[in-house]
Amino acid sequence: MTVTVLFAAGEALWPEYAPHLRAAFDEAGLDAALVTEAEPGAVDYIVYAPGSPLQDFTPYTRCRAVLNLWAGVERIVGNPTLTQPLCRMVDPGLTEGMVEYVTGHVLRHHLGMDRYIKGAPGWQQIVPPLARERVVAMLGLGELGLACARALKALSFAVEGWSRSGKTGLDIPAHHGEAGLEALLRRAEIVVTLLPRTAETENLLDARRLAWLPQGAVIVNPGRGALIDDDALLAALDSGALGHATLDVFRIEPLPEDHPFRHHPGVTVTPHIAADTRASSAARVVAENIRRGETGEPLLHRVDLTRGY
Repeated sequence: MTVTVLFAAGEALWPEYAPHLRAAFDEAGLDAALVTEAEPGAVDYIVYAPGSPLQDFTPYTRCRAVLNLWAGVERIVGNPTLTQPLCRMVDPGLTEGMVEYVTGHVLRHHLGMDRYIKGAPGWQQIVPPLARERVVAMLGLGELGLACARALKALSFAVEGWSRSGKTGLDIPAHHGEAGLEALLRRAEIVVTLLPRTAETENLLDARRLAWLPQGAVIVNPGRGALIDDDALLAALDSGALGHATLDVFRIEPLPEDHPFRHHPGVTVTPHIAADTRASSAARVVAENIRRGETGEPLLHRVDLTRGY
């Protein structure tokens, strides 16, 4: 029986994704019709992206899963009409891109490369410590956080992680709770934030917690803009308590030209490029979840709607 897959991720993405999705369906042996319009009652799966015109899921009574093309689900998870299973995107290409971004910027700050890139005067032979002597805090131990933590560990950094729920059985030291966060931040010279945005994580790094960091610590945030209190971050940079912040995500995107981050000497702004979903590999994840839905197997990367991720 042919399953109907509604592509509701926006017109702009259709030319990019359509051929890859159809190829992935064929590769998975799926008899699937990929469409951009259909009667709601005839739709079996929805391929989705936040910002889609589709906001009312109530008529989609036959839909067995909503398959998000983004890793972040905060813009859909609170939709009260969404009763269907929701799966976020964990794309191998996205993960690789995030690992490259995080590793590159952690190494940049660890080695103090900015002073040379910007043309430090004189002959300043400032030798950095070895990676094993540098504590890196990974805030967030999901798929992306763990992948980045392991890459940094492979370079001998002293990586320790923190998560809200607490993780056990990992190959890096893991902390949780307020006490665990404080203990880790008080020792961390580089902090990477890869947590989801929830009510509990918004403004996680506020003035009080930023003050726990050692003098001159660096923050790399490719996770969510709302994880850090903007005003508190700027104050910590202005006072010299923080050494630098490399930010890839923001509360408003694109970041307004007159935003203080744009012109602050202690801030590096990158335009949300740390990791992106690759259509070729993401299509295989979508196809695999449809195959699982049709065979009764558990869906991959299913979101807990009560927790928000």
